[in-house]
Amino acid sequence: MKQFSRLIRPAMRKLAAGERISEGGITFERLPGGDGVFRVNVMVDGQRIHRVVGRESDGTTRTQAEEFIAKIRSDAKHDRLALPKGRKVALSFRDAAAKYLARLREEGGKDLVTKGHRLRLHLVPFFGDTPLSKIDGFSVERYKKQRLSEPTLRGGDRVSEKAKAGARRAASEERKASPGSVNRELACLSHLMNKAVEWGWISARPAKIKRLQEGGGRIVYLTVEQMARLVECAKADDNPSVYPFILIGLSTGMRASEILSTQRTNIDLDRRMIYIPKAKAGAREQPITADLAGFLREHMKNYAPGSAWLFPSQTSRSGHMVEIRKPYRRVVKAAGLDPDQIIRHTLRHSAITHLVQSGVDLVTVKRISGHRTLAMVERYAHANGAHIASAMDTLQKRLKLA
Repeated sequence: MKQFSRLIRPAMRKLAAGERISEGGITFERLPGGDGVFRVNVMVDGQRIHRVVGRESDGTTRTQAEEFIAKIRSDAKHDRLALPKGRKVALSFRDAAAKYLARLREEGGKDLVTKGHRLRLHLVPFFGDTPLSKIDGFSVERYKKQRLSEPTLRGGDRVSEKAKAGARRAASEERKASPGSVNRELACLSHLMNKAVEWGWISARPAKIKRLQEGGGRIVYLTVEQMARLVECAKADDNPSVYPFILIGLSTGMRASEILSTQRTNIDLDRRMIYIPKAKAGAREQPITADLAGFLREHMKNYAPGSAWLFPSQTSRSGHMVEIRKPYRRVVKAAGLDPDQIIRHTLRHSAITHLVQSGVDLVTVKRISGHRTLAMVERYAHANGAHIASAMDTLQKRLKLA
């Protein structure tokens, strides 16, 4: 091990907030809250490895930073011995993500918009130029911890205190990532790794990914009165897309991505069906109400001939809108609701919850919602229990035992 003369415990203890010591490819920085963070910045096989190793409060030490450097150098040496001369440069996660989306697009993969969103906003900023084959379990655990606790910053990047403060302010406007959201991102990462093996980009999965435990909390949904208030505020909003988006969501239970990617040719008003070719659980036909069919009939008269999408966008590469977050949050606030709690997926939760509470059998609800299993639909048999009490009243009237 290297003998350190500057990066020693007494010197690290004396550091004031914002000060740092660097030696031997390791940097220790004292954070504003008093905690300390270890980073490494070394060249390995002509590639710069710049990573956050961990925080002092988590038990991370300089020795662990040294061991991390030794490990990546050992791994690089092993790869050199195992591969023939003239080997290709290791595929970075950033490049792998781009190739992954392009390949899935060619193969007709599902849920591409959502996968692209998770990669672009979260996974790529964190893993960046790290070789895909070097993403280990430790890296994945760091990703999970960061997503659950702090504003998402690029893993290992030098970020100014001003930038960090800006990220924290932005994060304060949104609810921090839930275990469920992080699990969806981990599922995307896992699928990318599996495909990378299948397509011959890497020889084996570099890491085993453990999902987070998801809480069994109740599903948030809107009451009938809240739904009506939300629709009225959407009508009054300046954005012409937010009203039909909310109306469709509450009337069908379709996912946000399914609504925004609806093609006009896939809407059958006579049969009251919307065909969804790339739904999460496979292609399906989505039933719609008579009122929604009537609205869509009038709404689509305003479109120019040949317009392909129900929510067209001239700035999107896909030709249709892929995001409606800002106007949606604005409408939720106008309705007197909390936009951090009443998210876009709440529209789906609300529609399905009211189907169940109206007494519709779960098999039919599953057909309407597009869930894969009945177990997933059973989660919606919850809430205030009024529908359960009504069911018991019905049983009492039938049996008349007391």
